[in-house]
Order: sequence, then structure tokens, then C-alpha cells
Amino acid sequence: MGKQNIPLDGHETDEIPEGLFTPDNFQALLECRINSGEEVLRKRFETTAVNTLFCSKTQQKQMLEICESCIREETLREVRDSHFFSIITDDVVDIAGEEHLPVLVRFVDESHNLREEFLGFLPYEADAEILAVKFHTTITEKWGLNMEYCRGQAYIVSSGFSSKMKIVASRLLEKYPQAVYTLCSSCALNMWLAKSVPVVGVSVALGTIEEVCSFFHRSPQLLLELDNVISVLFQNNEEKGKELKEICHSQWTGRHDAFEILVDLLQALVLCLDGINSDTNIRWNNYIAGRAFVLCSAVTDFDFIVTIVVLKNVLSFTRAFGKNLQGQTSDVFFAASSLTAVLHSLNEVMENIEVYHEFWFEEATNLATKLDIQMKLPGKFRRAQQGNLESQLTSESYYKETLSVPTVEHIIQELKDIFSEQHLKALKCLSLVPSVMGQLKFNTSEEHHADMYRSDLPNPDTLSAELHCWRIKWKHRGKDIELPSTIYEALHLPDIKFFPNVYALLKVLCILPVMKVENERYENGRKRLKAYLRNTLTDQRSSNLALLNINFDIKHDLDLMVDTYIKLYTTKSELPTDNSETIENT
Repeated sequence: MGKQNIPLDGHETDEIPEGLFTPDNFQALLECRINSGEEVLRKRFETTAVNTLFCSKTQQKQMLEICESCIREETLREVRDSHFFSIITDDVVDIAGEEHLPVLVRFVDESHNLREEFLGFLPYEADAEILAVKFHTTITEKWGLNMEYCRGQAYIVSSGFSSKMKIVASRLLEKYPQAVYTLCSSCALNMWLAKSVPVVGVSVALGTIEEVCSFFHRSPQLLLELDNVISVLFQNNEEKGKELKEICHSQWTGRHDAFEILVDLLQALVLCLDGINSDTNIRWNNYIAGRAFVLCSAVTDFDFIVTIVVLKNVLSFTRAFGKNLQGQTSDVFFAASSLTAVLHSLNEVMENIEVYHEFWFEEATNLATKLDIQMKLPGKFRRAQQGNLESQLTSESYYKETLSVPTVEHIIQELKDIFSEQHLKALKCLSLVPSVMGQLKFNTSEEHHADMYRSDLPNPDTLSAELHCWRIKWKHRGKDIELPSTIYEALHLPDIKFFPNVYALLKVLCILPVMKVENERYENGRKRLKAYLRNTLTDQRSSNLALLNINFDIKHDLDLMVDTYIKLYTTKSELPTDNSETIENT
């Protein structure tokens, strides 16, 4: 049932009269097995008292926990064999009414492949300090991983959760300084920065953007309606219109340039939502028309317009930098060197925020005028100012103080935090990759930057000589030999075993969450997690069954599961007479 993603309960049975629906899925499958000639189950059923549950909810829960633990242990065993790993959490999800954090692990397996696997769900805690303690306890005590070998940590979170996960990261860093806090390769830097901005208006705007994208992806008809509006608006620039249509059919809200796209699309979105809401031909049902009305109201709010224009302009300074971080290995290496320039530009914006904000606000008001949107302060603020005759606050100065200033200040600080000295040193070590070496004319200094990983090396005393040999090997290669361009290629070189220190360094570097998984075959954990959440109703989700579904291809030992269950949850009096036969048949 776990592998096939079948919920244990076919429906909610608590308040339904007996006999109204078929039995739950688990009961139905047991009966199917009995009717198919499963004698052990039949005997067990026949010798059980009529008023006794054949398999109680408690027993089901115990069995699920054993199965989950045994399956997870297979992955954990590989992680321990690899020594070094990184921890990543994805966005908070709803599991049967309770918030949970999905936890993934990165490691290099015995075949030299970087893998990202799903380990399980951790119940989310509103108190960041309690969450940090439970997070650490689960990883070290329950799952048995030695955090001394953790070399990276990253947290992908939606607005509102960012500050709490940052506290978790800092608490782990205090205990384990080498668990570098980084960005995750699966999340665009600009979207990550936007989600972390502690301004309510930004959180609301991001939620609205996601809802608008989800709305149009509900059906092909809605996307076609948007396509038609774009065609009319961009009939004088068909190439731009075609590009926007293609973008609309993708999950564009996660892109580096999401806010530029939104500003370009806004008129089309407003006209389309307005058209759906006021359609006289009744092509849309009441739910669709109602949602279109709500979303149209949200995107035509002046607060929303100013927010997306300010975000578009502030994040334009980090867009190229962020895009390079998700690029090739050489792009990531050179991006590390460009951070100083990015911060310099943002500091210059902060010093001249009056001038910059004036331009941004003018752009927002022009866009609002184009869409016939009234320029006004948020209602909450207007109500607070009633009767205050001395208030000289204008819309422009209000948004400067409550939006532009805190957004720029936060992004500068966030970039400094996420790209710590340790993180940048690690990225500078990417000059070990031969193609990067070649671009630097083989004039590199990895030894200085690699000092932070000295204790991870098998032979640290010979590092200098080994790095010299590594450079000479690639500098004087044959004409027909191409330089490996990724860590993945370097790890799979036949003679990498002759460079044990280089191998150890490359292995640690590639598990950093900021580095992308080069071979998509080994990124299944995240893809299957997303598929499970997309395909399963929230009230039918189970943290135990989810792990069995996401890790369906992991080998498992049923006998071990049965033995573990018997040791933990049964007494001799509860076991059938022929215990060995039962285990074998089960």
C-alpha cells in the first residue's frame, strides 16, 4: 500500500454508520488475501474472538513505524558508509492536518554518485528554539547520524518560516561549525531572498502570485484564455507575446526573473481574470468565476503593485549572480568572486535610497494608472491615521519606510549571512575541477582555501605535493583529452584513486546544497516527494506511508521487519503456535 500510495482508510469512518460504505482499504486487502487462499491469515481470523479487532489502529501504526524505520535505515547505512553528508529541508507541508518538515540528505555513494534522498518528515514546531532541539535530536538520536560529519545545511521555506529556520541553522552551526549554511541548488536565489523578507506585504504578494499561477494551471481552458488575452495585447510584438505564453505554461513563479515576468504579464492577468469573472456566456462555473474575482481584486490592489515593482528592482542586482549559482561549475566558482560587487551595488542603493525609491514608486504609479488602479495607502494605515491632522505622510514616503528600506537592508544582510567566509572559501575550492583550472591558466591556490577541510583529508601532509601533481596532469594532458567540467566527471575519472586528497575534497564540495545534482537520476528523493504531495489529499497523507512510497525502490528485508515487530510489540502468549510458519508466510 505504501509503494502504490494507497491510503489505509478508503474514507473517513469515524462518523459514518456501519454498512454504509465498503470496509477500509487495509481490511479489504486482508479479506482479499484470505479469499485467495492465504491459510495463515484465515486461521488467525477464525481463531480471533468476533468482538476483537483483527488488526487494530494501534497495531497498524506500530507496523508502519517498523516498516518506515527499516526502509530509512537502508539509506542511513549508505550515508554512514560515505561519512560526509548535508541536510536539506523542504517547504513545510500538511500531513493529515499537522505541519511537517520534509528532510532530505545528500551524500556520495560507493559508486561515486552524488545522491539526494528523502529521510522522512519532522513535526514542525512554532517555537524555533524547540524546533532546533527536536531537529538535532531526530537526526542524531533517532536516525543515528553523526553531525560531526555534516558539511552543509540548507532550508527551503515559504514566507513566514524563514526566520525560524535561520535560528535552527545558527544553533547547528554553534555545535558543528563545519555544517556550512548555504542556499539550495533547487531554489532560485531571488525567490529565496524574497521569501525571507520580513515585510507582511511581501509575504502577501508572494502568496497571491502562487495562487494566480495555480489558478491558471487548473485547466487547459484557463491557460488558453490567458494565451488569447496575451495575443491581443502583444499583437505588435508577437515574439514577446510568444515568449510570455511559453512562460505561462511553466511553473514560472520559481524563476530568477519571476518579478520581471509578473510586471510584463500583469495587464494580461488583470484583463483575463476580469473577463472570466464577468463572462456573460456562463462558460465558467461559480467557483472559477468567484476565484477569478478574488484574485483580480488582489492583483489590482495598489499595495501589491508597489511591492512587486520594488522587489523587481531590488532583486535585479542579484539576478545574474543567482543565475550563475545554478549554472555550470565554472559559473558557480566565478559567482563566488562577484559577491563583493553585488554587495557594493546594493550598499550604493541603500545610501541613495531616496533617489532609487522615487524612481521605483514612479514606475509603480505608472503601472497602476495603466491598469486604472487607484493609488492609496493600505486601509489599516489609513484608519490608524484618522484624526491625526499633523501627519504629513504621503504614499511615497510610507512605502519607502515600510517596504523599500527594510527590503534592501534585509537582502544585504541575508547575502552576508548565507555567503559566509566559510561558504565562499568552499566555493573557491571549485578551482580543483580541471575545466576551472584551465580557465585560470592553471594558476590556482586551492591549498589555501582547502585548509578548512584539512581534517577531512586522508593524507593532509601530502596535500601540497598532490595538488601540484593534479595541476601538472591536466596542464600537460594530450591534445585529444578534454578537461572534466564538473565534480561528477572528476569523481568518475579512472585514476582519481591516485589522488586521495583531491577525491576527498571533491566529495565534500559536491555534497554542499548549493551545488546542483549533475545527474538527474540521483535526485529522485525531491521529485518523488513533490509527486507524493501533489497526488495525495492532505487528510489521506501519512508520514510513514509517504516514506515507503518515495523510497519504493529501496531493498528491504521483510523477515527483519517481522522480527523487529515481534521483539518490540508482542509477548509469547500473543504469538500463534507455529511462529516460524507465520513469519515465513508473512
